Amino acid sequence: MFGSSQVRPGFACWETSVSRDRDLFQLVDDARDIQVLYPLKGVGTLQITDDTLLREKYGVAGAQYTDMAVLRGDPSDGLPGVKGIGEKTAAQLIADYGDLAAIRAAAADPFSKLTPARRKNLLEGAAYLDVAPTVVRVATDVPLPDFDPALPKEPLDPMTLEDLATRWGLGTSLTRLLDTLAQVGEQH
Repeated sequence: MFGSSQVRPGFACWETSVSRDRDLFQLVDDARDIQVLYPLKGVGTLQITDDTLLREKYGVAGAQYTDMAVLRGDPSDGLPGVKGIGEKTAAQLIADYGDLAAIRAAAADPFSKLTPARRKNLLEGAAYLDVAPTVVRVATDVPLPDFDPALPKEPLDPMTLEDLATRWGLGTSLTRLLDTLAQVGEQH
């Protein structure tokens, strides 16, 4: 994942991230102008993923994506989901109830409008639903060191860089990079 700038100091959120991991869609937030650039074919074609696109494609906003992913499951992450609930049903349940907690409360309420089969599947999936959100939810409270996005004016360790240049035949490419860094340093 590559990010362009921090949204809140001390939090691992970025205004724009590039990732093939759909779990990061949960970070999308139009109100804070947070998007995910999702590569469709290599990195040549990027889908700009915002709340509008998520609602059109999945029927949920970024803040609801975790609950949808938990309900439908994700084989690539080893998450089975709740039996009988796929993407469309998960989105419909979220539209009807708002979030996973309210869906679970409806499953426990024999008078809710859930079908008996859906209620049974949700109740039988309780142990999974107890732990899956922790697995799916992206940690946004990890303390990060201060980040200085300024380009360096010169290499931190010129000898190591010279060894790498020789080992990997970086020659002209490295020279152009160092010249560019020096020019940027002169401008600032």
